[in-house]
Amino acid sequence: MSKSKKWTLAAILVLLVALLITGCGGNQENNNQDAQGDATAAGQESIIRSTASDVPNIDPGVGSDYASSIAFANIYDTLVFPAHDGSLKPWLATDWQPSEDGLTWVFNLRQGVKFHNGDELTADDVVFSMQRMITLGEGYGYLFSNVVKEAKALDQYKVQFTLNKKFGPFLSTLVRLYILDQDQVMANVQQGPYGDMGDYGKDWLVSNDAGSGPYMVKELKKQEYLQAVKFNDFWGGWEEGAPEAIKIIGTTAGPTVRTLMTRQELEQTDQWQTEEALKALDDISGVSIDAGFTGSMLNIMLNTKIAPTDDVHFRKALAYVFDYQTVVEKLFPGCKKAQGPVQFNLPGFNPNLPQYERNLDKAKAELAQSKYAGELDQYPVDIVWIAQVPDEEKIALLFQANAAELGIKVNIVKTPWLSFVDQVATPENTPNASVVFVAPHYNEAGSMLESRYHSNSTGTWEQGEWLKSSEIDADIEDALVTLDENERYAKYQKIQEKLVDLCPTIWVFDQAEKRAFQDYIQWPGAELNKEGKPVSSVMGYNFYYHDYKIATQK
Repeated sequence: MSKSKKWTLAAILVLLVALLITGCGGNQENNNQDAQGDATAAGQESIIRSTASDVPNIDPGVGSDYASSIAFANIYDTLVFPAHDGSLKPWLATDWQPSEDGLTWVFNLRQGVKFHNGDELTADDVVFSMQRMITLGEGYGYLFSNVVKEAKALDQYKVQFTLNKKFGPFLSTLVRLYILDQDQVMANVQQGPYGDMGDYGKDWLVSNDAGSGPYMVKELKKQEYLQAVKFNDFWGGWEEGAPEAIKIIGTTAGPTVRTLMTRQELEQTDQWQTEEALKALDDISGVSIDAGFTGSMLNIMLNTKIAPTDDVHFRKALAYVFDYQTVVEKLFPGCKKAQGPVQFNLPGFNPNLPQYERNLDKAKAELAQSKYAGELDQYPVDIVWIAQVPDEEKIALLFQANAAELGIKVNIVKTPWLSFVDQVATPENTPNASVVFVAPHYNEAGSMLESRYHSNSTGTWEQGEWLKSSEIDADIEDALVTLDENERYAKYQKIQEKLVDLCPTIWVFDQAEKRAFQDYIQWPGAELNKEGKPVSSVMGYNFYYHDYKIATQK
């Protein structure tokens, strides 16, 4: 049974008065929770403002891109938390116990955790959040949909997960199970396709949150920004100097970013700024550049289901003709040439893979074996780059120039991010080649292999290849059900060998993610990078703003 809400007449009157005073914008139930935080945000003090390629989708059952993952880490809590060193810390769960066969997991929950509206977080909320994630089947739902058989509250602070099958990285995937307040979501459902659950609160969660994390949504303006303010009753407490508000602004426009940084109206940029823009930002007094390998990789995804990239020899010709060294030495200095489908710093990476290097002779030999070799003029290749990431155009132009050396015509298409997400929903609409950055969802090679190459992830922005290989699917599934870590990693490495042979992707580089930031903020990830220590490779968690500090400002 869900928790009961006990509203007194006096409380209702107080709420009505508060609404009349503050007005009805953003997250109405959160607006009266933190007057100090609101005032701080309005005065633009003690705030971390950052840019992103788009405004986050803040429904944790739907969103999965970079901006959304940053928002989730700050608004919601998970059972476990990914530390920078790659380990998992107890979070909402204080401890856990798997069964000997790995099919049953029992978690003891931290007591006294409050949601942003004051409700206490219990096992019922964890069960609800898992069931909602699986039912929606969107965003990070793929991590659990075919794995979790049942979620059950054993008592108020104890939850049990029963799995359909063994799943080695199950604990690691729980960094993507964001816990929602069941009562608050259900109080805001509308008619929808999910039976008694209506729309499962999807419409309401577009601009509101039901979380317990350090920040709570104040306002979300589509195509503009997300603003959230400090939750004073956050169970993890607060240290002096922590930001009292955060704002994620949906723009990567270089001139806008430089102006905001110059005026100290922006604390941290997105990672999509061009090298030229970064040099200009570095020249601003009080601004520094952070560069670190956080798990992001640049791929040129090749659609294996449409001509001419459906031919493996054609794909290999493109992989051999591409000039990787120019990319890492001139276009993206500081980045590291990728060595296959998995980032070099992920557990389970195979360092012994055969490499695709620029070799014109090999490229011509592969093309000669292609069924399209004698009719290249009939099969031009379309390559898409994301409009919000200007440097990707350089990759597309280099790809075009290199392909021309083989007589292959390439058409370059600039595409906005949301249009690209829609485009790759079907294989026939997915372009031959797509320039896309991808990062892991949890700290293992299996994360990349599943999200990038398992058939379950086709139709998402993470797999423009449409590989749909039953053999690769079976190998990935076999690896994921392997409980022994070393054995699982060995299986990951063999899968990488097979993928290299299939060549569904041109793996360009592991990204040294670069962001400009104001020196008056203390960013834990940047400090770790300076010391040569690892930074969390789980997308979004390097921007857990609760742990930032604002030293002095203006």
